[in-house]
Amino acid sequence: MLKNYIKIAWRNILRYKTNSFLNILGLTIGLASVMLIALYIQNELKYDTVFKDSERIYRVNMRGKMGDNSFYAGYTPPPAGEALVNNFPEIESATRIFQPDDATIAYTQGNSPKVFNESEILAVDPNFLEVFNYPLLFGNANTCLQQPNSVVITPQIAEKYFGTENPLGKTLLYGEEQKPLQVTGVLTDLEHYPASVKFDMLMPVANFEAVSYFNWSWVWLNMATYIKLTKQASEKPEGLAKLEAHLPEMLRVQAAPAFERIGQPFDAFLKKGNYWELHLQPLADIHLYSQDITSSITEQHDIKSLYVLGIIALFIVILACVNFMNLSTVQSVKRSKEIGIRKVLGSQRSQLIKQFMTEVACYTFFATLLAFAIVLLILPGFNALTGKAISINAFFNAELLLLVLAIVLLTAFLAGSYPAFFLTSFNPIRALKGKGNISKNTGLVRNGLVVFQFCIAIALISCTLIVFTQLHYTQQKDLGYDKENILVINNTERLGTVVTSFKKELATISGIQHVSISSNMLTRGAFGDFYVPKATPDEPHIASDISLGSYLVDDQFIETLDLELVEGRAFQEEFNDSLSVLLNETAVAQIGWENPIGKQIRYPGGNMEYYTVVGVLKDFNLESLHSAIQPFALFSEASQSYDSGVSYITLKVSGENIITTLDQVEQLWKRYSESAPLEYSFLDEDLAFAYQEDQRLASLFTVFALLAIFVACLGLFGLIAFSAQQRTKEIGVRKVLGASVQSIVRLLAMNFLKLVVIALVLAVPIAWLAMNQWLQDFAYRIAIPVWVFFAAGALALGIALITLSFQAIKAAIANPVKSLRTE
Repeated sequence: MLKNYIKIAWRNILRYKTNSFLNILGLTIGLASVMLIALYIQNELKYDTVFKDSERIYRVNMRGKMGDNSFYAGYTPPPAGEALVNNFPEIESATRIFQPDDATIAYTQGNSPKVFNESEILAVDPNFLEVFNYPLLFGNANTCLQQPNSVVITPQIAEKYFGTENPLGKTLLYGEEQKPLQVTGVLTDLEHYPASVKFDMLMPVANFEAVSYFNWSWVWLNMATYIKLTKQASEKPEGLAKLEAHLPEMLRVQAAPAFERIGQPFDAFLKKGNYWELHLQPLADIHLYSQDITSSITEQHDIKSLYVLGIIALFIVILACVNFMNLSTVQSVKRSKEIGIRKVLGSQRSQLIKQFMTEVACYTFFATLLAFAIVLLILPGFNALTGKAISINAFFNAELLLLVLAIVLLTAFLAGSYPAFFLTSFNPIRALKGKGNISKNTGLVRNGLVVFQFCIAIALISCTLIVFTQLHYTQQKDLGYDKENILVINNTERLGTVVTSFKKELATISGIQHVSISSNMLTRGAFGDFYVPKATPDEPHIASDISLGSYLVDDQFIETLDLELVEGRAFQEEFNDSLSVLLNETAVAQIGWENPIGKQIRYPGGNMEYYTVVGVLKDFNLESLHSAIQPFALFSEASQSYDSGVSYITLKVSGENIITTLDQVEQLWKRYSESAPLEYSFLDEDLAFAYQEDQRLASLFTVFALLAIFVACLGLFGLIAFSAQQRTKEIGVRKVLGASVQSIVRLLAMNFLKLVVIALVLAVPIAWLAMNQWLQDFAYRIAIPVWVFFAAGALALGIALITLSFQAIKAAIANPVKSLRTE
């Protein structure tokens, strides 16, 4: 019987070629979208689950509040790991990560010395590769980081420095001091490895004096700490809850001496309404559930983006199913006599349902094969769009195959159930008369499905336009400084004592307008610590302490970036500004000063010096618009209140002959530093990089919104074709009576265009609610403009009109004589 069903289904597919093509195309697009998005989601969910015992590994996060400033970060003080292991038997081991500044790496053996700037370097504890079993091509994970002069590299680094030679045992020279490091291990390629922590080189943390120096501190938050629970503890959820409940007491005991040392008793700190807390986060949650947790070490995305993509894929499949339903029901008149004859000859309704479901299964089978072929073809482009390197081999995963199979079966059921039960419900007498079972209810259902299709399509278009509008806003918003033609030279600390001479010579280049040096730069973080404002008789009720981000800068920094002073003065050569400070408006407001000029703040983390406020800066954005403006300060480089270990030179260039200017800068750099290559970027490019994930989301929205509108138009194309066919005689009579082509096109298209307008009305609140939620991730965001919805509606109407017009004009210009002869 099944064989007979399949034969009949094949004949009907060939007989109704246009409908078959539209159905298979729609289902193919829907299933291909699901497959691609499923591959993407699978890749994202796989992050950090590849490690052995990943369910036993947790990151230790720090949550704190100082005055009006609060933070949640994937960092801890240096002693946190050891303290946790010593105080809790449930913790088997701990390992730490420190992210040093970019460094020059050299390989001087052989005919041609090789020197490169490396930024993806991590300093780790010796047991790091025991806790995280990254796959090694060469070396022993238990011993390769035991010695301080060891280094573990990736294949890309091995090829860059050693070519095809065996890298084990080779010596690399680290930094300006040329510290020798022996290659003791080579990892597999980690570029697209599903791990939240990625790197090019691993070094023992013992190489970095800053970590050793701050080993007493519980306020120096520059270490990422991971713990591994014992097997017994990980199997008992109540044990983990008990451990976390004891963290505050441990922290109180451990941190008290450190807070006392910086003049801030811990209990007094807490009584002011502040807090300082440790929290444990499962390793598998870090990649997708850390949107509120700051970390530059881990690759962190937002789980909401996966929900959005999953919903979009589901909608596109549903749109394809709706197409199938609509095209099947409008085909009912053509097949009504077939159904009537089958019923008169004794066919049971259940047999007819099986026949129609077999047809749907055939459509879905062909669509699935085509969808898989399309995925194979476009996967490289999809990878380029998403920044992934997903292999088609990832598709042959038992869980993913079962998911796709379930979606295929669900698609077949959704697409076929309504038509099968609808078509087999025909009264055989009416069917043989060619009347089928068409009713007002049938038309309402069909119209409702069209409205649903375009509602989803218009909502997706609206969302896409809002995403692009917000991204355009981020590019055009006044950030409080000049970002155009700002060239940033990295790692100028490598020039040592000659950096001042280098800076002076840069100022003599004709294409350079201003030159400044600073300890850090916009979009690249800032030194952070807390300070104590000094109360005065005229303003006694001020904040007792405040957390400030800060840079050390020269007297040209403000002019180079065109920062605005609200009051007071900038740093100037004629003044001794070693104990001066500039605060931004947010810092002044949080302290509570009405007249800040001349007031003082003390830095407990330094030599307890008092810094006098000489100027107030208009607020400006240090980071992307995802982050709100925080209290910030500029200290003079002469103050040397802290050592960030890095420096940047910022150039304001004229914008003319930039290539020539860059060549001159590079030649000058080579004169001062023969070994270290020049590394630079433009500030506007750095800002654009901060929105890279948003740009990818916008691109994905665009692609799938266009697919949704295309699938919706496929159904509309079939419906207008059917409508024109059903009204062939009416069109012929109207033409004979003098109707114009325009009036006939209007007659055929107007009802469908009304449905698109209804869909627009329904889509507006859906899109508004969804995008209002997405915009909450931006501290500075647009108000959703009304024009977006008019533009989305106009685009949908335009595409629908083009789709309708093609068939409507074809019917309108047909020979009326032939139309009137049609039976």
